[in-house]
Amino acid sequence: MIPEASSIAGHVDIIFWSLVGLSVIIMAIVGALVLTFAIRYREGTKAYRGPLPEIMSREFEISWTASTLFVALFIFWWAASSQIPQFIIPKKALEIHVVAKQWMWKVQHPDGVREINALHVPLGKSVKLVMTSQDVIHSFGVPAFRIKQDVLPGRYTSTWFKATELGDFHLFCMEYCGTDHSRMLGTIVVMKPADYARWLATQPHHEDLAGEGARLFTALGCSGCHGPSARVPAPSLVGLYGREVALADGDTVTADEDYLRTSIMRPEAQVTAGYQPVMPAYQGVASEEQVVALIAYIKSMKAGRSQMR
Repeated sequence: MIPEASSIAGHVDIIFWSLVGLSVIIMAIVGALVLTFAIRYREGTKAYRGPLPEIMSREFEISWTASTLFVALFIFWWAASSQIPQFIIPKKALEIHVVAKQWMWKVQHPDGVREINALHVPLGKSVKLVMTSQDVIHSFGVPAFRIKQDVLPGRYTSTWFKATELGDFHLFCMEYCGTDHSRMLGTIVVMKPADYARWLATQPHHEDLAGEGARLFTALGCSGCHGPSARVPAPSLVGLYGREVALADGDTVTADEDYLRTSIMRPEAQVTAGYQPVMPAYQGVASEEQVVALIAYIKSMKAGRSQMR
């Protein structure tokens, strides 16, 4: 039996078993009717086989159609309303970045701790996963948490969970991704908050994401145009994340992770209003991990703070 190890697992199981129970009831009713009619109207019986009264036939059709429509709409409303909380990510969730690659999961914690095919998280803490793929479509699935989220190349997807049980839980890729798809496995390790803090303290620490992004911001030449002393006219990145951006084609877009990634990899796709499309594309120049770090740095640029570290 797969454990219910997250805050939403119980709700998902209630929906699943309710639908199974309803299906069994419907199957039993239909089966009983088929068996009854097969016996009653078998060859040689004197059962009446003439047409039913028109009014009776019409009433049966209307009532059957209306009742099944009501049941279908109720199931849709109930299941959808129960799943809505899964799409509302808590604001104070611990943000962890995941990059999928044939055939491994590369994980980076906010303070620079990195893992491969493993993810350590604290018990009872909401965890937000920001994920992308380096190659093909993957799918991040943890049956014990009842979560499954596609991980796509060229864009970011997010999901979240709050673990409610201690232990090790299986992580699978749930989208066929190539020859060794079945070996793309991992482990979610849920620890007590104090144990998680001690584990973090004993791990090799690289630069945090924002710090690594600040270094790349200079190394890749971004500061030459977007830095505070740049002479080339380019949009300011301070306070950009989460803001509405007017584009040259008249549209507006929210500066989220996907917008920032597109602006780095293919800047000509969404040109900011009032600027020329002169920024070079970093597709094939910056890796997915570097783009993740650059985005983390841009997200850390708040109004009133220095743009460079």
